Amino acid sequence: MISSLGRLLEDGHPNHPQALLDRARRPGRSMGSLARALEDYLTQRALALPTDHADRLAAGRRRRRIEAAPLPLRPQVQAFSDSLLRARERALRAGTLPRADITIDAALAIVRDFARFLTDHCGKHDWALADVHDIEAFLATRPKGRQRRLTVLRQFFRFARSHKVVLADPTRGLQVKGPSGFIGTTVAVGRQRQLFRRWTTGTDAHPHEALLGVLALLHAASSSEVRHLRVDDLDPVNRTVRLGKRPHPPLDPASWSVLQRCLAHREIQRTDNPHVIVTKITKSGRAAASTGYISHILDPYGVPPRTLRCTRLADLVNTLDPKLVAAAFGMDPEATMIYLADRIDPGRLPDA
Repeated sequence: MISSLGRLLEDGHPNHPQALLDRARRPGRSMGSLARALEDYLTQRALALPTDHADRLAAGRRRRRIEAAPLPLRPQVQAFSDSLLRARERALRAGTLPRADITIDAALAIVRDFARFLTDHCGKHDWALADVHDIEAFLATRPKGRQRRLTVLRQFFRFARSHKVVLADPTRGLQVKGPSGFIGTTVAVGRQRQLFRRWTTGTDAHPHEALLGVLALLHAASSSEVRHLRVDDLDPVNRTVRLGKRPHPPLDPASWSVLQRCLAHREIQRTDNPHVIVTKITKSGRAAASTGYISHILDPYGVPPRTLRCTRLADLVNTLDPKLVAAAFGMDPEATMIYLADRIDPGRLPDA
């Protein structure tokens, strides 16, 4: 990286920080380690503006989703993507909550999948031929994603009807059927004990794995909260940790010990990255660990972090007051109600 930087400084082009950063970028999906390091260094010291690399990647993802749609149906998918982007620009100007890139990507993926289903399984090559039976058949292919898919299809056909692509909205009158409560999987108590012993008393677990597992298992911490946890969020005197919007009570001894192991691993890397979890890729910059890295740490054990979080929330909500759980974890009271089971534990009933 130093040799490459030296060649850039001696190539006869302007060497002010912004021009240097632009020339250091590589073409393609990755701008290169040198450009990432220069971007972190120069933007941190207010010498240059951040690159538009994230916007370019998002534009590439949208283009690939649009091009994957069947050719006769592709122009309307492109127009729908443009309308989503215009709506996001209006939201940014108005100061309201705009759609994130991941939300737009998911919406385009659902419309792309429906376009493929319409041509491959229904033999229809025009949006105007889609009817309610086609949509019901498409939603039946993935029952768990029915609500999300139906919401996106409603948005698309409202857009299509307003632009005279279809005469009638085929999603009108469709209802989201299925339970509205928690339908996910949980971890058995015996398995929880095995994982707890591995992460607290075992020596084989990686510090990142142990930290994510313990915080999710005991404190219902999400992957995003652990991923963005910074060193300045810790209070060694009071042994508190700032996780999202939740209050900051002292950690239990087991969790604090696991956190210290992770901090000791971070010290070995000799990094200026402010986050607690630092990888080989992020130790030279200041960005948080990637979402993919965090979400796959617990893959060898078949227990995703989300499952551990849901297990803890379901247990606490059905044991304590849901409002107290919401206050303890910085959640809305409505968010905890989905974990409330519609049954009574027979062991808690008084004897006849």
